[in-house]
Amino acid sequence: MAGVAQQGERTHELADGHVIPMLGLGVWQVENAQECVDAVRWALEEGYRHIDTAQAYGNEESVGLGLRQSRVQREEIFVTTKFLPRSEEPVAALEASLRRLGLEYVDLYLIHWPAGGPTWAWPGMERAREAGYARSIGVSNFAVDDLRQLLATATVPPVVDQVQFSPYEYRKALLDSCRQNGIALEAYSPLGTGRHLTSDTVARIAPRHGRAPAQVLLRWCIERGIPIIPKSTHRERIAENAQLFDFRLSDQDIAELDALDRTGGTDRALERKWW
Repeated sequence: MAGVAQQGERTHELADGHVIPMLGLGVWQVENAQECVDAVRWALEEGYRHIDTAQAYGNEESVGLGLRQSRVQREEIFVTTKFLPRSEEPVAALEASLRRLGLEYVDLYLIHWPAGGPTWAWPGMERAREAGYARSIGVSNFAVDDLRQLLATATVPPVVDQVQFSPYEYRKALLDSCRQNGIALEAYSPLGTGRHLTSDTVARIAPRHGRAPAQVLLRWCIERGIPIIPKSTHRERIAENAQLFDFRLSDQDIAELDALDRTGGTDRALERKWW
């Protein structure tokens, strides 16, 4: 199957040559408190090497504390944060993020959503990369048309588009466009913020492999070569979500999961914009 991750594959090479882990921890809707610190530390202790936060989440300080408490070396960890497009300048915003995180650079800096249009913030993103504050730059919640406009003006193209993606949100036209343009599609909410765990289809497939429903949903992304950032603040679920690289879904499993799509294979990143 084209684009399928090989068994045991844990990283994906981006178009700029940097490498992103296939599995990360997302911390959306996690308060800037001990809960976030613990989740980050536990994830790193369980073998995760990617932590994904954002200026809009308000928890960068706790993420930074969790990174330091883990005792994992900085060069082993891939850290993402996102530019809040209500700010005026991506470089100054990232400088503030780095102070909160206690880091000298992030591995990936994304425009969180295309508020005000998809191109206006990109020169600042390129400056952040040139300054060494971000090793890679990309976008989030960008549809095919947003990407088309950005690619027409960018000097340095985005290497990631992070979007809501799962069997239920199988945005095939967006995925295909990203791949044609050398952009890695990265999946947030791959478990549907928990909604998809009760799927009859997923419940039928999971026992075939002796796995939990969450692992089936996450493995579906892995087998498409799509990096994922599931969110959890429970250590046992964080650990369970990491057990993805020692089994494979069958072609029948994949077909059954593909059929769950509710988007019609859309080229949109979201069904409803919030900006």
